[in-house]
Amino acid sequence: MTRFNWRVFGIFQKLISRYRGRCSYAKVWLRRLFTNFDSDTCLEPMFWFVDNYTHLLGPFFLFAVTGLTIAVVIIAYWIGLPFWWEKSPKAAVVLVIIGNWLLLNVVFHYIMGVITPPGEPPQMDDGSFAVRKICKKCSLPKAPRTHHCSICNKCVLKMDHHCPWLNNCVGFFNHRYFFLYMAYTTIGCLYLIIFGFEIGFKYLWYEHGERWIESEPLEGQPVKFNLSGHIIPVTHALEYDDDVLLPAKHALPTPPNSAEDGNIYTEGKRHAIIFMTATNVTAALALGALTVWHAMLITRGETSIEALINQEETERLGKENKTYVNPYNFGARKNWKLFLGLVRGRSFWRCVLLPSWHKPEGNGLIFHTVHDERANLSADEWP
Repeated sequence: MTRFNWRVFGIFQKLISRYRGRCSYAKVWLRRLFTNFDSDTCLEPMFWFVDNYTHLLGPFFLFAVTGLTIAVVIIAYWIGLPFWWEKSPKAAVVLVIIGNWLLLNVVFHYIMGVITPPGEPPQMDDGSFAVRKICKKCSLPKAPRTHHCSICNKCVLKMDHHCPWLNNCVGFFNHRYFFLYMAYTTIGCLYLIIFGFEIGFKYLWYEHGERWIESEPLEGQPVKFNLSGHIIPVTHALEYDDDVLLPAKHALPTPPNSAEDGNIYTEGKRHAIIFMTATNVTAALALGALTVWHAMLITRGETSIEALINQEETERLGKENKTYVNPYNFGARKNWKLFLGLVRGRSFWRCVLLPSWHKPEGNGLIFHTVHDERANLSADEWP
């Protein structure tokens, strides 16, 4: 009996040891998974797919953006305009003017963001810019703020990122178009949400929601109101009982038939309102967050790639009790003026609120820094 108990205890110890060993192996595997080397190794298939197939998916993204924009505009004119025209013609005219202004800016900046090349450095060092280093992938000299796009397979001036929705890189010459497209699209979605909220509430929630169900029978004489304001007693036994008499006929005005009433929304219009709600809310949240993020980058005078580089440099120098200074950060006001091109007399009303083809100042190869003497000049004297 003692020998049997000893064997059972030994088996139990072996199970515990095996469990501990597997737990230790899992901890080591997870720890290695989140290290730089192993995480890059695990993500390598995704990087490979993005590099090789994103450019093929670009036309589909362009088609999706174009189709969604056209659908939203058609539904707005089909449902929104008649609703507001019946409510107030003057308000409808104002809303149409504002809506078309937003639509004009959205279409213009999207097209310009797609067709405008972001810019690339010259194929050889001609002395026009300071060569920082040679690109390891295309073996060409790299100008300051230039990075290589693995999807386009070329270096891009002041590269921010590759945007599949534009099927183009966002760089020096089209960064402004990209940002203003996001900003105007976000404003447009919020505009449709605000002035379409009453339509959605009235026809999706209020009139087509759950009906009130009578829990107890009502007492008293039932009556019926018609459009003339008269009260007509409802006599069930004499008027509405098919077995006794046919419904009474009278010449009093009655409410219009739902099938003939132009204000009653069909099932297709209800689906269109649901589509508008889902599309605009999703776009407002997604593009709104992206617009805020890029606005913060512009305020700090950096791109998406430079934000990561500056963060690493800040942490590295912080360990040495040093402070890292972004050489392209001239303060929020001047950063925005340089980004929007509001220099040399250009105005915000003409070049931002209205479509403008003006190019950014400079050539994308040479950039002023906070260490330059000319950095202290006024914004209108740049570059």
